[in-house]
Amino acid sequence: MAWQSGITKRKKTGGKKRAYRSKRRRDSGSGPLESELGDTIRRVVSGKSSLTKVKLFSDNIVNVSDPSTGTTERLEIQAVVENPANIDYNRRGVITKGAIVRIEGGLARIVSRPGQHGVFNAILIEEE
Repeated sequence: MAWQSGITKRKKTGGKKRAYRSKRRRDSGSGPLESELGDTIRRVVSGKSSLTKVKLFSDNIVNVSDPSTGTTERLEIQAVVENPANIDYNRRGVITKGAIVRIEGGLARIVSRPGQHGVFNAILIEEE
């Protein structure tokens, strides 16, 4: 529910209400960012209270951690295998937290939030 919801209603007589104030920068928002496989594209967005976020639009590199050995390496993503977050993301190849991607060593599950963190971090999972 946005802050603008109350200012667009009509009066009982049918007339429009006037907005009691104009929009503020702090009221701005955006829809969810759907990160995809491709060349690296990042944007730095400034938010409320001098907060900055790095948003990842697309990338083909993932930081993969192996829990058994405790090592982390940067590998190339070959394909998006599955995304349980949304059935439509499966078809389009959108990468969000929880998505499973194919890498050189097998499969990995994304554990970072690419639209918020600006990077793909993953954990190596066992193939069945």
